[in-house]
Amino acid sequence: MPLNPLAPTTERIADGVWRHAGDLRRSMNVYFIEDDGGVIQFDAGTEAMTKGAAAAAAELGGLKRIVLGHSHTDHRGTAPGLGAPVLCHPEEVADAEGDGGMHYFDLDQIPVWYSRRIYPWLLNRWDGGPVKIADTVQEGDEIAGFRVIHFPGHAPGLIGLWRERDGLALVSDVIYMVDSIRLRPADSPSVPHPVWNLDHAEAKASVRKLAALEPRTVWPGHAEAVSGEPREVRVRLERAADAA
Repeated sequence: MPLNPLAPTTERIADGVWRHAGDLRRSMNVYFIEDDGGVIQFDAGTEAMTKGAAAAAAELGGLKRIVLGHSHTDHRGTAPGLGAPVLCHPEEVADAEGDGGMHYFDLDQIPVWYSRRIYPWLLNRWDGGPVKIADTVQEGDEIAGFRVIHFPGHAPGLIGLWRERDGLALVSDVIYMVDSIRLRPADSPSVPHPVWNLDHAEAKASVRKLAALEPRTVWPGHAEAVSGEPREVRVRLERAADAA
């Protein structure tokens, strides 16, 4: 693994799927999915990841389109700079083309003082800016062998991609595998903190919706996967919803 904590890495995580991890401590994830000789990018990370994502996509056959998991500034960052059509859920279009959901963040309620001070700078640093949406996807649509699932709450149009044949879920910020308040990794999945959520109760319900799929592997928008036997993963996700 590179010594430089800013250097991105790209690894194959499943049949036809790669995780590209970048930005500080490689804590931001985007995913490339094989599709007809090229790749689709799911989620768009931060602006600082643009060059690395472009290089990774080129090595994998070329980028065909980008599907946003949602439009928050740390998930749309590369999209304006990659020159590919960008898609998202219909309920996410306004924020993707606007302020990235900043209008419903409750930054004054961040309970840790240093995070409360640094987050305005971080959110601006991560952002690639508004992105024009070329088309939309909805629950039930098929994308390169995955089914689109709508997981509202953290963002109105948050989506994940679900592949039943191997129990693989790419879920953006349906769950966190980081402590977003103290800016450090976490060992267990959690529901995103209420300061980031449009509707916290709905965000919890979406984690339960994910749990009901009984996935084998859940790759989030940040840090590492939750994996194991389907029943075990379901229990871990349900506990996260219970604790939120």
